[in-house]
Amino acid sequence: MITTALLALVVFLVVGTCVCCVLTVMAAHDFMKTAEPPLEKCPPISILRTLCGRDDRLEENLRSCFTLDYPDYEILFAVHRADDPAVAVVEKVWREFPHGPRLRLVETGFSTIPNAKAHSLECLVERAKHDILAITDSDVCVPPGLLRSIAAEFQASDVGVVSCPYRGVPGSSIWSRLEAIGMNTEFLSSVLLARRMREMDFALGPTLATRREVIEALGGYGELGQYCAEDFVIGNRMPALGYRVVLSRCIVEHRIGSQPLKLNVSHRLRWARSTRYSRPLAYWGLIFTNPIPVAMLLLVVRPALWPLAALTAGLRALTAWAAAKWVLDDPLTAREWWLVPLQDLLSFGTWIAGFFGNTIEWRGRRFSLFQNGRLQVLGGTPEAASAVGGPQITFPPSDITVREPAEEILLR
Repeated sequence: MITTALLALVVFLVVGTCVCCVLTVMAAHDFMKTAEPPLEKCPPISILRTLCGRDDRLEENLRSCFTLDYPDYEILFAVHRADDPAVAVVEKVWREFPHGPRLRLVETGFSTIPNAKAHSLECLVERAKHDILAITDSDVCVPPGLLRSIAAEFQASDVGVVSCPYRGVPGSSIWSRLEAIGMNTEFLSSVLLARRMREMDFALGPTLATRREVIEALGGYGELGQYCAEDFVIGNRMPALGYRVVLSRCIVEHRIGSQPLKLNVSHRLRWARSTRYSRPLAYWGLIFTNPIPVAMLLLVVRPALWPLAALTAGLRALTAWAAAKWVLDDPLTAREWWLVPLQDLLSFGTWIAGFFGNTIEWRGRRFSLFQNGRLQVLGGTPEAASAVGGPQITFPPSDITVREPAEEILLR
């Protein structure tokens, strides 16, 4: 009886993953058919970017903000302290573009709310001149057409958030390559599938754009900073405010660096537990986006059903191609496709581990997660967070004045 019930459950899961694979390919096709609205005017835009330490390829990432094909925009960077290693990189890139966009570099002081990124964004929003806010992480490299794509989508008055898909770009470690492959296949597949099944009620954090009035209606970043995934909360509340979330056709690069195994596992667990607390039912449904482990389980329970397991593996390969190659044009997955099954197994293990525990580590501090993804600080220091990414250095040069916390360091 137990064996029969187990077999029925496994077959149900396998069939469910096959259906999800087919729907994902259809979702990728739908996304590729979506045309970006023609751009009729170019409203001014403020780019907000939080920095903490010297990320891998930070200089290239920052430089991409200065080479955008857009007539009217400003850039605002935030650091917790003026001697953050990222400040020297900002100053170097800034001097390469003497006639570039208006720039502000703000020292925010250490976070007074659990989410340090939201604290920095709160300081930047107060100083931003424009009503359209493009928020992008420090480990993201943006294409020249980013702001034109954002402006085109915001021509519709009911668009509250424009969220950009991202292509994971790894560092040199095997762990970062596996994580990038997961981003470019499994994660993007789940995003496309969710987009096809219902109106989007989530946003992707590495690069999103919103309106100032939207942030104000949500209570500002002081309120959003009580959550681990403030980007998800922004997107999740859009329907209630009468706005839509749009998945942009503009692809950005998320450069995840070369984390060692311990940090990579910690990052994966933070992501998993944050998702479980933010969207409990959706978290259970993630099993249907991970076909390989389920197919392997089927072979263990009933080897004679290998044709169904083989079909599942083939459909998984098709969804990986649709997401990574068709949508993202990802060279990594095309080159190292044989790592996809291993990444799927790691992802499945992380998914199971995500059901246990409610603590996460994030930039030198420990937190407890509560219902809806709210955070409570358990330990660690903001000084530890600011040191992540490299040793501290003395900065700025004599021609740049350090102000009190939450004041401009560098201004053009």
